[in-house]
Amino acid sequence: PEKYEQQELLERTADLLVGGMVVGWFQGRMEFGARALGNRSLLADPRRADMQATINQRIKLREKFRPFAPSVLEEKAADWFEAVQPTPFMEQVLKIRPEKRALIPAVTHVDGSTRPQSVSQATNPLFHALITSFFLKTGVPMLLNTSLNENEPIVRTPGEAIACFLRTEMDALVLGSHLICRPLPTPT
Repeated sequence: PEKYEQQELLERTADLLVGGMVVGWFQGRMEFGARALGNRSLLADPRRADMQATINQRIKLREKFRPFAPSVLEEKAADWFEAVQPTPFMEQVLKIRPEKRALIPAVTHVDGSTRPQSVSQATNPLFHALITSFFLKTGVPMLLNTSLNENEPIVRTPGEAIACFLRTEMDALVLGSHLICRPLPTPT
């Protein structure tokens, strides 16, 4: 594992996500409730149509049709969703604006809806900064966000996060200021 200063960690993580990697994100205190809200999250690029099947098959070990939700910069949500209001707990289903749906297929349900989390800089500055780094690279102010786990309860401890990383096909794990990456496969 490599240890990084915050800005470099955010840039490297955003680069991995842009490159199609699935990244475990373990930061600070654990969330309480039914959703991963940016402290115990499995993150990916919402622009990739294959990402839903990739995560379901390689990590979650569940049916490939099960949808994922985005975490979006609160200040950009109205540009992407209809009837926007703050949704910090991923508890409401919103329609994605029709002209934006094709841009984020990994988080768009068949009916054009999704269950977004609006991420405020005031309440989760580090997760907001990561999404901002991704936004500056892609023009898309959100990440696919699901719970950091395989097919068990969400991870609670650093040891559980590492165990989940080791037994799944997650590409990288950000644990505090440390970044752990799997070696890329060598071409044959």
